[in-house]
Amino acid sequence: MKYQHWGWAWCLAALCGAPAATATPVLERVSAGGKLVIAHRESAVPFSYVQSGKPMGYAVDLCLRIAEVVRKKTGAKDMGVEFVLVSPSNRIEMIEQGKADLECGSTTNNAERRQRVAFTVPHFITGARLLAKSASPIDRLEDLQGKTLASTKGTTPLKAVVQANRERLMGIQIVEAPDHARGVEMVEKGEADAFLMDDVLLYGLAASRPDPKALKVVGRFVTTEPLAIMLSKNDPDFKKLVDDEMRRLVTSREIYPIYDKWFAQPIAPHNKPLNIPVSYLLRDFWKYPTDQVPF
Repeated sequence: MKYQHWGWAWCLAALCGAPAATATPVLERVSAGGKLVIAHRESAVPFSYVQSGKPMGYAVDLCLRIAEVVRKKTGAKDMGVEFVLVSPSNRIEMIEQGKADLECGSTTNNAERRQRVAFTVPHFITGARLLAKSASPIDRLEDLQGKTLASTKGTTPLKAVVQANRERLMGIQIVEAPDHARGVEMVEKGEADAFLMDDVLLYGLAASRPDPKALKVVGRFVTTEPLAIMLSKNDPDFKKLVDDEMRRLVTSREIYPIYDKWFAQPIAPHNKPLNIPVSYLLRDFWKYPTDQVPF
């Protein structure tokens, strides 16, 4: 990826060992004719994924809204947008090193990551909830006392429920599923009374089953993970612009039809809706939208 307008400032920053992101602020670079660089994911459906060679998704749409604001702010009507593919292993480094201006995916804003990068207002809040048969009386974690709960091996939800079960003496029999699909299958076959995993994944898993209506997602969050667009922590003017636009999208409610497009309507590649409503936690958070999260 080339940045023709960074010039000697970029070179000096690189030689001195400083992060490239601090060399030239994004708005200054764009004003001088540079591109806005958006990092995206390959298969983080429906947040950021590639279909027919084109990046798309809920987070990508939000980043394109931000790109329009950058154009207006800088007066760069012909500003180009360059997409760069990132992975879970390199996404933070790409922002730190200035190789991307915005990371538009499904990245959790947490205290550890905030030591290295910044985040804007969360566009989604997910967490572990329960998947059970629709006819089941199970509606919350406490209903599983004396029953069997499955969760995927090596995941945060499994770790959290094992700890809760031990500390609160809940009497739940916890079994490990080798993967998400097997966890759902265990519920369908009656091998487990419920399956614990991030609710955004549960909705997607249920939607892909032969009879989605036979399953339900219930209960309060066992874990909480706010997902937000990631950007450099060393460019305050750009961050303010991004934060202001995200707050405007939320307070004007313009974000709701964007959300519905990806979570309530049929989407590629299977042309099926995920049927994920705005969670109570996200709806409450959006009453006072901020980049500050208590996690």
